[in-house]
Amino acid sequence: MEVLYSSTRNGEPKFTASQAILKGLADDGGLFVPDHIPALSCSMRDLSGKSYQEVAYEVMKLFFTDFTEEELKNCIERAYDSKFDTEEIAPLVEAEGTYYLELFHGATIAFKDMALSILPHLMITSAKKNQVENEIVILTATSGDTGKAALAGFAGVEGTKIIVFYPKNGVSPIQERQMVTQKGDNTFVVGIRGNFDDAQTGVKALFNDRELAQEMAAAGLQFSSANSINIGRLVPQVVYYVYAYAKLFQEERIAEGEKINVVVPTGNFGNILAAFYARQMGVPIGKLICASNENKVLYDFFATGTYDRNREFVLTTSPSMDILISSNLERLIYRIAGEDAQKNAALMDSLARTGVYEITEQMREQLADFYGNYADEAETAGRIRQMYENTGYVLDTHTAVASAVYQKYRESSKDETVTVIASTASPFKFTRSVMNAIDGKYDAMSDFELVDELARIGRLDVPNAIAEIRTAPVVHDNICDKTEMKAVVKHFLGVDA
Repeated sequence: MEVLYSSTRNGEPKFTASQAILKGLADDGGLFVPDHIPALSCSMRDLSGKSYQEVAYEVMKLFFTDFTEEELKNCIERAYDSKFDTEEIAPLVEAEGTYYLELFHGATIAFKDMALSILPHLMITSAKKNQVENEIVILTATSGDTGKAALAGFAGVEGTKIIVFYPKNGVSPIQERQMVTQKGDNTFVVGIRGNFDDAQTGVKALFNDRELAQEMAAAGLQFSSANSINIGRLVPQVVYYVYAYAKLFQEERIAEGEKINVVVPTGNFGNILAAFYARQMGVPIGKLICASNENKVLYDFFATGTYDRNREFVLTTSPSMDILISSNLERLIYRIAGEDAQKNAALMDSLARTGVYEITEQMREQLADFYGNYADEAETAGRIRQMYENTGYVLDTHTAVASAVYQKYRESSKDETVTVIASTASPFKFTRSVMNAIDGKYDAMSDFELVDELARIGRLDVPNAIAEIRTAPVVHDNICDKTEMKAVVKHFLGVDA
């Protein structure tokens, strides 16, 4: 059955999957959502014997219904190949009776690789399907991981350019170095004086700038997005929750139909929304546990039903979650509002104008299977140290937030359901924070000395993503104020004459 996409702020018009992927963001500022969530057409017993690539096809074919089998399989094969350092793509590792779904084995050692390895191929295929002759300009804001993963995915891809904005002092040293050393004539990286929300707001404003769109069209260019707002990012994330369940069943860790809980460290809400979509497809997921850091806007939302971004922005050791405007939450709000685009648009308008919106009691009742909590900096560091001392397994800061929140949930609920924690980044991406958590004696070491020490004490191989940036020259040294983003984009694209 065909799946069509419409905006969360306007139920009409309808778009095919390829059209929605190309546009990225709807013209009215809303996010594209499917007109229905398709049910899995394979049983878990059937899926349990399949490779990651085969599971990816079984999931994606149900959402991307205007892609041919050949087109979709070609995209999948190009994405999930030797760029990943394990054939499993997303291995499950057991520690202290919980399963960590390692989503960091791709080219940039973070979970964003799982979707951004395939997005360029989906986008180029979509352009051909829709006879698009313009060059596609990927415009994205990053809190640390999306930027490098998108750059790696799109670098050198013919018919595309990519522009990434990141908060200049709001990402880890390793994250920044990964981005500013990125090669490729079609790549452009800019640090902004501001935080991630400033970067994301600026990018959304550029997408909605009609005058700029006309200038670009005249130059044979058009914007698209690699952020998690793009449905071509979200659907590939659904895959690994389906795969994780099938893998647990295959290994006889669960019985067929037995529910599992899923814990996701999240700021922008896309990764946990993907788990929610997997649940809607028929994956037996019980609780969806939403883990926040000290920027606990989502925790407060689940606790009170009020979303309020009017608060101090906190820089933490889990920077990819340092977000106060969780864009993907809009897709969930649209759903619990009965897919009433007008109702959702009013809430989003309130957020834009006042920084606050409040959902109804009826909407809150539909969130019963979500659990929100947060871990502060001390709890996050303590969890890294505790896990290392107990098991030798090293968590990154984001995964540690999730693990600490899961401990709180388990203690308060006494729920012993088999649980999968989304492990969203390699500890090598946040070596200083991780090593300081394990032992303060490491503080005097340089970033790359810490890399070698982490490899030694964790009995781990240094990922290629880290090894290759040790001596790589800085290619991008651009910095601008948040008010200058439009001028910077126009200059790079050559439309500022």
